[in-house]
Amino acid sequence: MTRRVVCPGSFDPVTVGHLDIIRRAAALFDEVVVAILHNPSKSGTFTIEQRIDFIEGASADLANVRVAAFGGQLIVDVCRKLEATAILKGLRSESDYAYEVPMALMNRQLSGIETLFIQGDAASGHISSSLVKEISGLGGEISGMVPDPVRDALYARRAGA
Repeated sequence: MTRRVVCPGSFDPVTVGHLDIIRRAAALFDEVVVAILHNPSKSGTFTIEQRIDFIEGASADLANVRVAAFGGQLIVDVCRKLEATAILKGLRSESDYAYEVPMALMNRQLSGIETLFIQGDAASGHISSSLVKEISGLGGEISGMVPDPVRDALYARRAGA
């Protein structure tokens, strides 16, 4: 039986913290599906296709990682469709834990699918997609917080604004 896990998120944009969790998951599971969840009524900074490209580029050396977009459905339905054994979420802080636990319990109640948590690396625990976008938008340096193609795309957006 393949041990498949789903790592869901918006990844708008993917950060080094996200990639740390994906890499660590790849070492623990046979297959990691990075599920980019999107709400069609919300506009993101990057298109779904760009987000997929960024993550695929940054994880190209991980043969057991694949990236796919899912919208308009519950994460547990995505897991059932993919025959995933678990949902994996990264945690940066106690507030992340407090936010994620009720969802994990609801997902288990709805489907029996467990949510596993991996503590994020202390070196990237302060990095979030929203902070990266804010810093970049105000002219700050974000090298080392996101993959270089993401950094370049954010700088290009800033230059075009």
